[in-house]
Amino acid sequence: MKFLTWVFKILFILTFFQLFSLAQELQAAPELICAEADRLALHGFKAKILKDTTDILSSWTGKDCCGGGWEGIECDPATGRVNRLILQKPSERDTSIYMKGTLSPTLGDLHFLETMIISGMKHIGGTIPVSFSNLTKLQQLILDDNSLQGYIPSSLGHLSSLQTLSLGGNHLSGQIPSIIGNFKNLQQLSLSGNLLKGPIPIAFKNLGNLQSLDLSHNLLSGVVPDFLGQLQNLTYLDLSSNQLSGQIPVSLCNLLKLSFLSLDHNRMTGRIPSQIGRLKALTSLSLSFNKLTGQIPESIAGLPNLWNLSLSRNDLLDPLPIAFSKGLPSLLSVDLSYNNFNLGTVPEWIRNREFSDVNLAACKLRGTLPNFTRPDSLNSIDLSDNAFTDGISNFFARMLSLQKAKFSNNQLKADVSGIKLPDGISSLDLHSNQLIGSLSRMLSNKTSKFLEAIDVSNNQLSGNIPEFVSELNLKVLNLGSNKITGQIPSSISNLDKLERFDISRNQITGTIPIGLGSLVKLQWLDLSINRISGKIPDSLLGIEALRHANFRANRLCGEIPQGRPYNIFSKAAYAHNLCLCGNPLPPCKVKKQEKLGQ
Repeated sequence: MKFLTWVFKILFILTFFQLFSLAQELQAAPELICAEADRLALHGFKAKILKDTTDILSSWTGKDCCGGGWEGIECDPATGRVNRLILQKPSERDTSIYMKGTLSPTLGDLHFLETMIISGMKHIGGTIPVSFSNLTKLQQLILDDNSLQGYIPSSLGHLSSLQTLSLGGNHLSGQIPSIIGNFKNLQQLSLSGNLLKGPIPIAFKNLGNLQSLDLSHNLLSGVVPDFLGQLQNLTYLDLSSNQLSGQIPVSLCNLLKLSFLSLDHNRMTGRIPSQIGRLKALTSLSLSFNKLTGQIPESIAGLPNLWNLSLSRNDLLDPLPIAFSKGLPSLLSVDLSYNNFNLGTVPEWIRNREFSDVNLAACKLRGTLPNFTRPDSLNSIDLSDNAFTDGISNFFARMLSLQKAKFSNNQLKADVSGIKLPDGISSLDLHSNQLIGSLSRMLSNKTSKFLEAIDVSNNQLSGNIPEFVSELNLKVLNLGSNKITGQIPSSISNLDKLERFDISRNQITGTIPIGLGSLVKLQWLDLSINRISGKIPDSLLGIEALRHANFRANRLCGEIPQGRPYNIFSKAAYAHNLCLCGNPLPPCKVKKQEKLGQ
């Protein structure tokens, strides 16, 4: 027995020294663990990526993913294990930079991972692997702005350490799983921009540490639940662009830390709770595009930090709160458009304040356009669908910051040649008024390069379409339904950023310039109801982005360009011309000389 006892002691001592030696080796060379485990998991993911124009994965070479300069990979120096995987699109503007493929289940083998960010790649699809439930140390899981599909796996409920979960901007479907209520440490949750449906789960009431909740742009239905008012740490709540109904719960007015609240584009009914005045931290309140009734509560005037108030497209009634004239000291942006207000004139508290955005469309305003005490602060203004008759000629004076202006559907009378636009304006909408004159001054070589959209359709403008210089950045040019004469200038080819071109219902003559075909970004083209002659040039086949074209009621003749999309547009797009032929119209007649030559 003594002999066996000594044998066990010797074996124990040898095993101890072996383990101690191994531990020292691993501590001295932690990259060995990475090479044998994490590297395989990362290469499994790399193998699932069919295309990588980011050049990120090209750096994933060699056996050492911790010390080998693998882009997007970070390791814990103590353990030598991968703890951060961050793959983000380098540039939001460049749509050609992306990864195409799927998320590999092998990523679930990165057991020491604390942060996983695979964001903005647009073309990474497939489902969220169930194996992600193995990432029990994960604190941040951000997979937004990809093309992920399927349900949110209920197995993610095992990730009890999760503090941030962002799956927005994908194609996820089904209901929001109740397992999200298991994330007791969760602070940020974004599921926006998906196809999620059903109610907001009652399990959300367990998320006591939640600070930001974004469920916008989904298909969620049911009521806004009362229990959201129990999430006392919420500072950001966005439930916009869903199918939520019922009244705004008074319990939301208990969220004293809330700075952002958006319920717009839903089906909310009833009145705005008067208790909303409790939300002293609120900076932005958006309730637009609902079915809210009654008057705006006076208590909103007591919100000292509110800079954005958007209540448009409801059934709200007069009068506006009297307290607005002295309250809301931080307000910079106001939108009261398309309610049941009968204001008559722009309220003094709006005219005399330093606003950046004023939207009062369809508020039954009339007379002369308002004079603002601080016009230099205005960034955008919408006074459309009212009954203004005068004041447009000098309205833009001293508006040094104005970028967007909309005055459509009024009764404004003026000569547009006398209107001087601000240098920085990017969008101007004057359609459906009683404006006269020529566009030669408004669209000239002195036109601001910032101007991207101009709509002066349905007026009484005359003269020719002016020549266009190459410096212009116009994307939208709508001159339809006027009395414009002359030809389409060949310099139209200089508008290489143009996406929408409408000169319908005028008195345009001449032919369609061949250079029109060089506008490869054009999506909408309407030349209908004019006096244009000649043929439709084959150069237009170069406009592959075109989605709508109308050549109706002109004097065009010859074969319609035989290629997409021209030969698949409806017949109505070519009706009432002299002698157009070819698909989608009847075939062109063969000339007699061609027949004799056969």
